[in-house]
Amino acid sequence: MYLIQIKLKITLLYKMSLLQLYSGILKFTKTGILKMNKFNLLGAASCAMLLSASAFADAGMSGDNPGDMMVRVRAVHLNWDNSSSVAGLAAQNKTIPEVDLSYFFTKNIATELILTYPQKVNVNLGATPIGSLKALPPTLTVQYHFLPDSPSFRPYVGAGINYTNFSSYSLSGGAITGSSSSWGGALQAGFDIPLTSSMTFNVDIKKLYINNDLRTAGGPLTSLKLNPLLLGVGLGWKF
Repeated sequence: MYLIQIKLKITLLYKMSLLQLYSGILKFTKTGILKMNKFNLLGAASCAMLLSASAFADAGMSGDNPGDMMVRVRAVHLNWDNSSSVAGLAAQNKTIPEVDLSYFFTKNIATELILTYPQKVNVNLGATPIGSLKALPPTLTVQYHFLPDSPSFRPYVGAGINYTNFSSYSLSGGAITGSSSSWGGALQAGFDIPLTSSMTFNVDIKKLYINNDLRTAGGPLTSLKLNPLLLGVGLGWKF
């Protein structure tokens, strides 16, 4: 009975630590800058990582192996860079759903295909809304997993390519249009924490390089470098 009580307490502490970490990650300012108490975040992250091994050691998640597949579902916050020659021209930050499919070629090397549906992006000029467009940004990365057999913490980095399709322009009453698509690089880092024999908790950061050449009937207007930073949290299932 005493051992059962200890295990229940460890499990409760672990879940509370994950909730604290999750809430800290999602505290953004309006400009998209991360706003959190660094000591609370580090304490929650360390506690979650240390407790995960003991609380879920009996879950028995196997190491990553060639041929394994993983599906992750994340909530992702997009923080646009918005660099252009037109002062105040900016896409508005937003949070979107994301589904990712991974395939392991070796224990350490995997590919990940990052998917969502066409996202409506609102655009402002200063504080004034001028319309919207839609963007569909599928991304393919190659990842290196550092600790594929760890029972508690599995970090990775990745790099790849992004293709973004732009559509449904409705800017300044149709006076402004732009590129139909954009190709660019993608960088990625993150980690998985095994929760059960098949499920993980995931934190993921990506940097995408996306450019849109805006124009009017009179000619080119500006090159809007969107280049978003994406911070995602979610769950993954291994098959």
